[in-house]
Parts: sequence; C-alpha cells; structure tokens
Amino acid sequence: MNDKILQLYPAPCHEVSLRGLYLEHHLRLQAEGLDRVFVCANFISSLDGRIAVPDTSGKGVTLAEAITNPRDWRLFQELAVQADILITSGRYLREYTKGAKQEILQIYDDPQFEDLRDWRLSKGISPQPDLAVISNRLDFDIPLTLLEGDRSLLVYTTKSANPEQIQRLKAQGAEVLFAGEESVDGQELFDHMSELGYQTAYSGAGPKVLHLLASSGVLDRLYLTIANRLLGGEPYASILEGPLLNPPLGLQLNTLYFDPYGIEGLGQLFASYDRAR
Repeated sequence: MNDKILQLYPAPCHEVSLRGLYLEHHLRLQAEGLDRVFVCANFISSLDGRIAVPDTSGKGVTLAEAITNPRDWRLFQELAVQADILITSGRYLREYTKGAKQEILQIYDDPQFEDLRDWRLSKGISPQPDLAVISNRLDFDIPLTLLEGDRSLLVYTTKSANPEQIQRLKAQGAEVLFAGEESVDGQELFDHMSELGYQTAYSGAGPKVLHLLASSGVLDRLYLTIANRLLGGEPYASILEGPLLNPPLGLQLNTLYFDPYGIEGLGQLFASYDRAR
C-alpha cells in the first residue's frame, strides 16, 4: 500500500504519511484544559453526498460498499483508538447480536492494527473504550463480549422509556441513564459524559446521532472522507438526518488531504472541520 498522500490544507501543500495521520491530530490533547468531553464524529460519503445505498431487500438502506475502503478504515481506527468512549446506537447492538457487526475498535482482532493497540496501551488507557448507546426503544440485548475487561456500557434513553426494557438491560449488565423526556437530549448526554470524566468521545454512528450532536451544539469536530464516486439511489441517505438546524451549525476547515490511491485509483479527500466558535 502506498503510504503517501498530499496535505492540501493548511498550506503549503506537501506529502504526508497516511499511517499515523489522524494520530497526529492528538484528540486527547484537544480535551486537556476543557474540563469537558471533546466530541468528534466521522463519516465517508460519495461525491453525491450518499453514505448508504438502498438495501437489496427493498427495506431501508445499507452500507455503500462502493465507497468503503481500507485506507479510510485505517483512519477510522486511528480516531477510535484515541477515544475514552464510543457513541453508537441501538441498531449497532441489534446487528452485533446477529453477527452482522464487529467490534468498533479492531486493534485486537486485526493484525494490521497492532501498532494502534500498542499506542493505546502505551498511553495507559483502558484496552477498549466504553460504549454509549443512544436508544429510545431499547429493543436490543447486551452481548457479554462487549462487557469484557471491566468495560462500561452506558445506555442513554428517555424518562418515558419502557420500565420492563430498562430492567432487562440492567440485568444484562448495562447502566441505563435518562437524558431527556421524550427523546434523548444531546446536551444532557454531553454533560453526563463530562461529569464521568471522559476526555474524548467518538461517534461512528449514523445521521440521526450526528443531528443530535449538531443540534445540541456539542459536536466539536467532524471528520469526512469524500470518495470520488457517484452512487445515486433512493431513499437518499446523507450524513445528517433530522429537522432543519436553526440556526445552522457553522464549521471551519481544520485539515484537508488528497489520497490519490484510494477507491481503486480514483482518489478521495480526507477532511476535518471544527465547530465555529
């Protein structure tokens, strides 16, 4: 694998290494002195803004395999390895139980990420980040493998959630927390994670979770890979799903890289944006 990509911003343009690229963003240092959790999210999108395509079953959407690639996946892992807690959804737990999903941070399962495992252990961080699961319905089970190694699994739900579902998840080892009345409130989620002392939170969840973070004003940084392919398809699935943001959330470009070797030589852009202050 050719390791070289081009840094386009900040100027001047020059070659940098793909391996270790996002480790050099030092997410844990971003949180120092904030007295709160630093929240970032990550997506890969096609040129027409799609993150998923219609499922062959005719129901909903599924992962857009035409844009997923190992070079982007490497950077996904470099972000996840820096997190104290990973933000995900009930859908992830349902698919994990069915065997359709794997551990988010792959540093113990994939030999190509051994350097990231060593990096995390050298920092004295827990072997795996804790999990924050956002769910209103609580229609999933807690796989025992996700609780190994004294790992915490926090389920954030609403005060109107089904009491029987709450007790069932507690009995399976989850800590169930209220963060809103009828829907999960991003600010309450953020405040609780900050109170627990988490430094960095990383979301690899979908467009509804990104809307929750953006509309609550708690998103600090967005990472976006733009793959040089057009996909089409209906329904349209983009990085953000929910009501109009009013006011819109302003983002400022933090870094921009061009990877000429990704997507079978078509190329892709790796961008990161910071919330405007």
